[in-house]
Amino acid sequence: MAYTNSSLISYTKLSPNHSGQRTHSIDRITPHCVVGQLTAESICGCFTSPSRGASCNYGIGKDGKIALCVEEKNRSWCSSSSANDQRAVTIECASDLNHPYAMTTAVYNSLVKLCTDICKRNGKKKPLWLGDKNKTLNYSPKSDEMVLTVHRWFASKSCPGDWLYSRLGDLASKVTIKLGGNTSASTGTLYGVQTGAFSKKASADAMEKKLKAKGFDTYMVQSGGLYKVQVGACNVRANAEAMMKKVKTAGFDAFITTTSGSAVSSSNPKSIDTLAKEVIRGDWGNGAERKQKLTAAGYDYAAVQKRVNELL
Repeated sequence: MAYTNSSLISYTKLSPNHSGQRTHSIDRITPHCVVGQLTAESICGCFTSPSRGASCNYGIGKDGKIALCVEEKNRSWCSSSSANDQRAVTIECASDLNHPYAMTTAVYNSLVKLCTDICKRNGKKKPLWLGDKNKTLNYSPKSDEMVLTVHRWFASKSCPGDWLYSRLGDLASKVTIKLGGNTSASTGTLYGVQTGAFSKKASADAMEKKLKAKGFDTYMVQSGGLYKVQVGACNVRANAEAMMKKVKTAGFDAFITTTSGSAVSSSNPKSIDTLAKEVIRGDWGNGAERKQKLTAAGYDYAAVQKRVNELL
């Protein structure tokens, strides 16, 4: 096969970190979060030293600029899986430093464009997000299909972060529409499998812990004042139904939802005492602003404020 590179790139800094030409044709795309609102140039700069032992095919900077780090013909070192990297185009995307590793609109829009371009040049018309590790890794794509995979399936990492993970079904749908392919199965609607909705984040955290103990890849969103725990987010309803069946078989209640929300951290890195001291110091603002910031960060505002009052 004659490999080409994307015409969308505006910067090139080739990394020495790769294994030479692929031994498998391209039928996967693996988006990553680079963890840091970096420029495209800076992303390439991360992989210029051989001692780093890592690389990617493309990098998308915080402003949406696309850079080439390893040519598509070559296998990058990106996913903690040589088998995955042999067949995947890997893309590092600038993101926030903290969970859920949100990306700018410019980054996400460029990711949609780049994935569309990768599919076109490699003869693919149907990008697929199956939303399940085992199903995906055991799936043999048809000649016109491109499968999305994630780094967290191959290593103990959160990559690509819950912000992007919860949008991979949407990414597949948007690319499908741009390719002008068959959208009868993928209508642009994102089907999530929800296992619970809680007013207290601690309860949602407990549910996530139980699901992860059973081997499910979860994420949490906040919507309507509730913390909602979901497993998978698919652009094809049949895939969501298959996931829901697995969740129910494992002993959990579940249903399919198309309601989206804002991704939030699945764990609180700071104790109530630490937060209370930060509030007293003025780090979280006052009044409504304080409540909004603490709630958006996934903390129990009432519990924090109670501790503040105790300390004052």
